[in-house]
Amino acid sequence: MIIDDIKKAKIEAMKNKDSVKKNAYDFVINKYMLQNIEFKAQNKEFKDADMVAILQKSVKELAEEKENYVKAGNNEMAQEIDVQLKAVEVFLPQMMSKEEIKKIILSLPDKSIPTVMKHFKSQYAGKVDMRDVQEVLKSL
Repeated sequence: MIIDDIKKAKIEAMKNKDSVKKNAYDFVINKYMLQNIEFKAQNKEFKDADMVAILQKSVKELAEEKENYVKAGNNEMAQEIDVQLKAVEVFLPQMMSKEEIKKIILSLPDKSIPTVMKHFKSQYAGKVDMRDVQEVLKSL
């Protein structure tokens, strides 16, 4: 699972005394733990797709934080956040291209919007940006 790789990376960061990356991994691991507690309360199983969603949200939050530091003129903190961003982005899977999305949509028997969206959500969760799917679908 992705979370195991993140925990290993955190240990490596601790060994290398890299507090910036360690903080990034702590941030993601804490989000995972909170989400996992919620899932257990609902008797749901935590999957890699859920971890990808956490990573995507973390990247978005870190990017916003970096932007705020840049606006405030604190370049040192912005660079630190940039290192954290890169450390977290490593664990995101390669997202599908619009061409790949188009091929999949064309291979589906039913190309209605609800059916296509449901197919991508269930089969390719965490591997595709749903906005891209919607964009490609509208262009067909």
